Amino acid sequence: MSKIRCIIVEDEPLAVKVLADYIASVPFLELVGTFKDAILATDYLRQATVDLIFLDIHLPKLKGMAFLKTLTHAPAVIITTAYHQYAVEGFELNVTDYLLKPIEFERFFVAVNKVKVAQSQRQQPADEARDFIFLNVQKKRVKILFSEIVYIESQREYIKVKTTNSEYLSKMGTNEIEAMLPVHLFKRVHRSYIVAIRRIDSCTAEMIEINGESIPIGKGYRDWMEKL
Repeated sequence: MSKIRCIIVEDEPLAVKVLADYIASVPFLELVGTFKDAILATDYLRQATVDLIFLDIHLPKLKGMAFLKTLTHAPAVIITTAYHQYAVEGFELNVTDYLLKPIEFERFFVAVNKVKVAQSQRQQPADEARDFIFLNVQKKRVKILFSEIVYIESQREYIKVKTTNSEYLSKMGTNEIEAMLPVHLFKRVHRSYIVAIRRIDSCTAEMIEINGESIPIGKGYRDWMEKL
């Protein structure tokens, strides 16, 4: 399996060193760049592809959350900050995890392992792909068939999976569940929504009608809808 290419966006040299040392200690991670502000990171991302961003919130020029909102198709993001009050906003923006400084290596490893698992599932060969997933729902593992999923909605640190006959809440990010879904069956249409392509009834430039419900289309996702 290829390594997870990551960058650090952080203006504190000590924090950069801690993260860089942690990354160097994990065999499946590869640090490809460090940036002291989001503007420099943006320039880099225009010409390079990364799998994971370690992102501080209090950055000069452009704050971390504002930077995250500018990314149309963001890679996995792990927030690194000393301020816990931004956790809810972070999960609303589908970050993979939220690490509070000072960051312990054990907690760091848990976070990056989430990215590794998601990448492994995304790279699974099509002939080995299953037609279902198991999700943690109220302290048990629930099997959900892809064919029964209508849409998935982000609800802060949870996701709601709407199926043809039920609804399920699972504590995970939208990026995580997206990585587990077959790309030919599901499409991200908004920061907060993933829909089952086969269940789309109709659409406009701003809205999808699916199973009697209206789902908004984000500005950064409208090009795909024109190809339907």
